Amino acid sequence: MLIEVIAIRTEDVEAAAEGGADRIELVTGIVEGGLTPSLGLVEAAVNASTLPVQVMVRPHSQSYCYSESDMNIMLRDIEAIKETGATGIVIGMLTPSGELDRALLERALRAAEGLDVTFHRAFDEIEDQLTALRQLADYPSISRVLTAGGLKPAPQSAERIRALREAGDRLGISILGGYGLHAGNVGEFVGKTRVHEIHIGSGVRRNGSFMEELLPSSITEIRRLLHDHP
Repeated sequence: MLIEVIAIRTEDVEAAAEGGADRIELVTGIVEGGLTPSLGLVEAAVNASTLPVQVMVRPHSQSYCYSESDMNIMLRDIEAIKETGATGIVIGMLTPSGELDRALLERALRAAEGLDVTFHRAFDEIEDQLTALRQLADYPSISRVLTAGGLKPAPQSAERIRALREAGDRLGISILGGYGLHAGNVGEFVGKTRVHEIHIGSGVRRNGSFMEELLPSSITEIRRLLHDHP
């Protein structure tokens, strides 16, 4: 079982590594759902541990629909991220009608050549998720889709996530289950969905809050709970 942890500070990366996390998703603006972190933070996070670092590329939180100006900013950010030694990026773009924006996605993927790519929870606003998953699987550089199966916390959509995971296994794209996971529900969630990767944020922080510190012991506990679900 692969455990990805959200980091918003260098200290989070160090704590995640201490606790036994496998990968970092680096973001800023977490109360807005995650925005592109500064270049300085990306560089510091990459240097803070040997963990792979996936960097959010999202210029604003108004929507997942992007203007030409937005897109140019994202492309420039991707170029800068490539130079830091980060493992990959986390992206997602939709059309105004709520479908996958393949034209913008392909522009981002061309800029990100050589990077590992996660398609983020913009996916959860798509109505026909199985079709979108098949479309995303067309792109070899997209390794995974981060999803809660919809707009509710992931444990409430376990059946949908299991169906997506089964489809992803056939298509060769991983489902990264996340949103609302913590030690109290992660075992049941993984048992129902059989996902191979989980994504955890506030669930490994003191008092379950991004305003508090990341606790290595919480990651270790989740790892212990999941030992029967490799």
